Amino acid sequence: MVIVFNPAAGNRRVHRLWRVLDILAANGVRCEVARTTGAGEARELAAAAAASGARQVVAAGGDGTIAEVASGLLGTGAALGVIPLGTANVLAHEYALPFAPRAVAAALAFGRTRPLWPGIAEDAAGGTRPFVQMLGIGFDAAVVHRLSPRLKRLFGRGAYVMETLRSLLQYDFAPVRLRIDGAETEAASVIVSKGRLYGGRYLLAPDARPGEPGFSVLLFDRPGPWAALCYGAALPLGRLATAPGIRRLRARVVEVTGNRDPRAQTDGDPAAPAPRIIRDASCMLPLVVG
Repeated sequence: MVIVFNPAAGNRRVHRLWRVLDILAANGVRCEVARTTGAGEARELAAAAAASGARQVVAAGGDGTIAEVASGLLGTGAALGVIPLGTANVLAHEYALPFAPRAVAAALAFGRTRPLWPGIAEDAAGGTRPFVQMLGIGFDAAVVHRLSPRLKRLFGRGAYVMETLRSLLQYDFAPVRLRIDGAETEAASVIVSKGRLYGGRYLLAPDARPGEPGFSVLLFDRPGPWAALCYGAALPLGRLATAPGIRRLRARVVEVTGNRDPRAQTDGDPAAPAPRIIRDASCMLPLVVG
């Protein structure tokens, strides 16, 4: 078992990782820890581990780390394990993965899996970026890009609320033009989601199916600070998917045909340049659930 550890995502909860390792070692499970030192390295480490014969590669970090490891494992046959150390850990909540160290260790040792089908964001230059939970273009992407890493380390999910309030009067809410399975449309913001949840345990897309091809696309039609504030208030109440001014569609391919803002966010991490095509990965990935 190879564990890919992202210290940038997991330093606040690194004790959870060491406790999991202690329990696995005490039960005769041999583990190798590979630390990342920069963006994109988790993918390379995961691919190298799978090429060396690892049957299970574990992402120790947040959703961004999980997406990178997943990208490196696609098509290899190796299973993806998770030790949730991030701020929101949306995928862990999506699949009801354990958080307590003993339960995490037991899940990794037992190795029962469920399918996970990542998405791929492709930019105009042909570069690709995987995501396991969601991709945002518009206001939420602006918040993620403006969020200070120091603020995130200090306040966790509360930092997103603080940055959202600060960004309300600074973002221009320019429309995003899209082609969704061939049909032209536009919206103030868009979230393309593989999973049901957003920002932790908050329900975003009740019709999402993360283990199957396709996406749940949420189109935020109403621009402006007041609309964004109302959408934000509806999220923790579980009412965002049915809030006024929201359209929810199922889709296989989303093309961004016009977007003045060059930024996006994938799994809560900044992504630039913004994608031009959003599609499914070539195959599903076995995710260890215990």
